[in-house]
Amino acid sequence: MVNNSKILVTGGRGKTGSRIAKRLTDLGYAVRTADRGTSAPGSTNEHVTFDWYDETTYEPAIKNVDSIYLVGPLAVMDPSKMMVPFLERAVEAGVRRVVLLSSASVPEGGPVFGKVHQVIGQLVPEWAVLRPSYFMQNFTEGHHGAQINSDGVMITATGSGRVGFVDADDIAEVGVRALIDEQPHNTDHIITGPDSFSYAEAGEIIGAAAGRTIQHVNISTEELAAGMMKFGMAEDYAHFLAGLDEAIRLHGTEDQVTDTVQRVTGRPPKSLKDFAIAHASHWKQN
Repeated sequence: MVNNSKILVTGGRGKTGSRIAKRLTDLGYAVRTADRGTSAPGSTNEHVTFDWYDETTYEPAIKNVDSIYLVGPLAVMDPSKMMVPFLERAVEAGVRRVVLLSSASVPEGGPVFGKVHQVIGQLVPEWAVLRPSYFMQNFTEGHHGAQINSDGVMITATGSGRVGFVDADDIAEVGVRALIDEQPHNTDHIITGPDSFSYAEAGEIIGAAAGRTIQHVNISTEELAAGMMKFGMAEDYAHFLAGLDEAIRLHGTEDQVTDTVQRVTGRPPKSLKDFAIAHASHWKQN
């Protein structure tokens, strides 16, 4: 891959997409970001509107592009119905490399992005699938971040199951290498931090950095799914997400530590302790 190639970053405002776009730009690559909204704050990259549910937005996104960072539609049980036709059109338009964001909890051929993972190697000449564990940023953003700040708790159905929490910066750096390394990766990457922790242990680490008590509250899988549906999530997707927590509790599906970040990027992954220290002000009470 060379610096005059154009790289499309879908989900350009997301946790990984925004980081990948910035890093590629800093390295001198021509980047086009794409999502349903405007470009990320402070971004100087070309930006186009992109909507998985509007096929008229596909062609402007993939025009003159040879690599794509691919983030699928949110909260859809079978995004392959949209993503596979998009990939077929992208390859026809000249795209040669695609890096797909999936999840460590979702195997090839599994639900949601697992179907896209299953076919990507048949559709695209050069490819990689990022399968990160749970983001450390979930503790500063979204429902866990809000729960910690409002009530000093994290609510899951994971019990004492452990998770290899990983920093989005490390996920993004693996993604950048998969996009620009001369040799295509043509594999999936399970991406974790350097340790796995239960949510109770994570709460202790974050609490120590923030100077407050943060507790894990375990609820049933059914209660977790019901809570998601209460906030408008579709029933099938709510049960899918709650089922991931159940699998962590019963089968240890996220209790793993890999060397992917070190091996692919040449640098060690950030620890949860270092992440907590760096973001301690986010959780400190006034």
